[in-house]
Amino acid sequence: MLTKGDDYPIHQLPLPVSEVGSERNFYDRYFFNGYNKEGDVFFAAALCVYPNLNIMDGSFVVVRNNMQHNCRYSRVMGLERLDTRVGALEIEVLEPLKRLKVEVSDKEANISAKLTFEGRFEAVEEPKMILSNGPRLVMDSTRLTQQGSWSGYINLLDEEIKIDSKNFYGTRDRSWGIRPVGAPDSQPTIPLEIPQFYWLWCPANFDSFSTHMFFVDDDKGKLLTGHSVKQGEDYSATSLLENLKKNVHYVSNTRRVSKAEFFSDTPEGKEIKVSIEPQYNVFMCGLGYMHPEWGHGHFKGEEASSYDTYKLEEDLHDPPFLHIQAFCNISCDTGGSQFSGVGVLEQLFLGPHEPSGFKDLLDRPQ
Repeated sequence: MLTKGDDYPIHQLPLPVSEVGSERNFYDRYFFNGYNKEGDVFFAAALCVYPNLNIMDGSFVVVRNNMQHNCRYSRVMGLERLDTRVGALEIEVLEPLKRLKVEVSDKEANISAKLTFEGRFEAVEEPKMILSNGPRLVMDSTRLTQQGSWSGYINLLDEEIKIDSKNFYGTRDRSWGIRPVGAPDSQPTIPLEIPQFYWLWCPANFDSFSTHMFFVDDDKGKLLTGHSVKQGEDYSATSLLENLKKNVHYVSNTRRVSKAEFFSDTPEGKEIKVSIEPQYNVFMCGLGYMHPEWGHGHFKGEEASSYDTYKLEEDLHDPPFLHIQAFCNISCDTGGSQFSGVGVLEQLFLGPHEPSGFKDLLDRPQ
């Protein structure tokens, strides 16, 4: 079927753009977060298309005064992937790989926003993520990540929050490929195994540079895939770091990180140490991740929306609240020079992880 995308020179195969192969779980997503240096304002947005489900969904979250406000939207896509509007949310690319706009106009929730993200440094392609469950491919995705600044405003319940690019940092990513979306598989792989996924993702912004590190471990703590970069000096100055390691501490009787240290080496052999101190947790189910009713790619009808709130101090720890992004104060030691910054530590821990003392699906060591 021909769509608007076919009038652009973006084809990868001798097929219309609407056709992405036979994999039902193909997805193509925008994700953004933003925060001020003081940490008293945090926001995030996501918009995703699922071409073989013919669904588009999106979400917008604002954290203010210890309360998380969640707006979620879903619609039938009509195969038009370039119409990046769903419900009250719209994403617009102003300058590819540089500037993007996020707009929200949700009258029922009394939330609106007009926000512009501008890359502080170039977008970086991460290592490809490929995960399997026995013979079955679970994840095969490509992702770019970019650190940036924000400008514009958010109107939250009649409070206008001005977003100044000098004080508001954030991170965006674009990922696409295959991952579990929509309704669960009707016939799981046999024999059944305890799900296992250990994920730490830490983009950090400092006044003159940024760092970005992540870990995916197996149940023994072996690094399956990881990534570490430092960007600074100018827009295109990106250093790929090596020998990524970590030291992680947890809040007693939880799977929440209390503090962490990430280590890596520059190509010249100089160690960089990033020290991470979480301040509060933002629940990713507000954006649909692991949400029982508003999970990604779920059919909600021709067009649907929802609004609810979470109190940040009411941390239930278990699904759907297991997946979080923690706003963090972050310091970076570059071998004698120490810098202070802010960022997030995204955490999702399912199943065993021997170095952490996790033995079962959701157990919490003392």
